[in-house]
Amino acid sequence: MRDHKKLRAFELADQLAMLTYKQTATLPKDELFGLVSQMRRAAISVASNIVEGCSRSSTVEYVRFLEVAYGSARELEYQISVAERLYVDCVSSEWQSLATETCKVLNGLVRSLKDRES
Repeated sequence: MRDHKKLRAFELADQLAMLTYKQTATLPKDELFGLVSQMRRAAISVASNIVEGCSRSSTVEYVRFLEVAYGSARELEYQISVAERLYVDCVSSEWQSLATETCKVLNGLVRSLKDRES
């Protein structure tokens, strides 16, 4: 089994989850069951899927969970851009940058694992 705590992708995903909770707390209350809920779910999904993937014994399964994590990270990246356009004062550039960096690192990890398999 792999140790998720040793992965840069997990470190970023964990930071992204924490920052997402902090940033979404500043969004309007009428977004609580809409955008806020979706963003928090996506952020938690990124880190959770990395952790679950690390617990799998096969590389194929590991990569599958990393791909799901990547999809959630891209989803959150889009949702941040929507929030930024709707509520300009509620979105920090750090949040968008962290989401983008998380996507890049996850994508790189998936590609490197797939290259090893071929």
